[in-house]
Amino acid sequence: MEIIRGTANLKKKFNTPVITIGNFDGIHLGHQKIFEEVKQRSYELKGDSIVYTFEPHPLNILSPHKKVPLITSFSEKIKLIEEAGIDIVICEDFTPEYANLSPRQFVKNILMDKIGIRAIFVGHDCAFGKGRKGNIDTLKQLGEEFDFEVHAVDAVKVDDVLVSSTKIRDTIQKGDVKKVASLLGRSYSISGKVEKGKSRGKGLGFPTANLKSVEEICPKPGIYAVHVSYRDQPYQGVVNIGFNPTFKDKALSIEVYVLEFNKDIYDEYIKISFVERLRNEKAFNTPDELVLQIKKDVEMARRILKVDLNP
Repeated sequence: MEIIRGTANLKKKFNTPVITIGNFDGIHLGHQKIFEEVKQRSYELKGDSIVYTFEPHPLNILSPHKKVPLITSFSEKIKLIEEAGIDIVICEDFTPEYANLSPRQFVKNILMDKIGIRAIFVGHDCAFGKGRKGNIDTLKQLGEEFDFEVHAVDAVKVDDVLVSSTKIRDTIQKGDVKKVASLLGRSYSISGKVEKGKSRGKGLGFPTANLKSVEEICPKPGIYAVHVSYRDQPYQGVVNIGFNPTFKDKALSIEVYVLEFNKDIYDEYIKISFVERLRNEKAFNTPDELVLQIKKDVEMARRILKVDLNP
């Protein structure tokens, strides 16, 4: 897959471009449906399939005080788009100046003059241009004027729940990682660099890898059964997200105990994929009580992860 950082860096003409536009945070089932439509139409037209997206998230520029938490980091988003089989990603630098383009200016100056689109696929709630004033009707009018196809893709529902990035963020923050997986079509994951912690886990017989702050949203504090990827090798584990109430920590921590693993991985990156929430954090009266509970958590995680690997 070819990655182009902004339309200012385009150096060639595309072959009958079929495009979709959006931020695509999470690459959830709704996004995946759009990508499939784009690929199918590009195949029919013998053209290029293109995802046009933005960096950083538009709301973090337009409303920086709100700071939208990410479902997927930029690198993970690009990886997932590539896995979806898209030919080209154009990532536009989202700036205040760019945000001031009217819907017509965006279509004329970017989509037509620079990319030369032949067809565009958008979600049911598409909004674009200054003040998000452009919508599907706007696109259809401009499509007639500039001679390109416009296709609106219906929303995806799972158990009568409309799949959206907003819904997924809310569900992550509630800790319902099984529901999140059903909306994403895969387990929710976070990645981060391992840093030195307070070595409490090691002293208790359960050494943990402590993650520095991550780009993605952290699930609700608690204990989770997880899959762990280190140097592309799969492992199983139990992660604790929270404040370690037994030790009365004040800062949120992410600590993962990786099963059957004894390597020193400080300053290296790992990926944690959430399978199931086990319980809330709780304070224990003694370290021995905590150790007993950790043993129970590990055994429960083993059973859950064994089933997850062998459905």
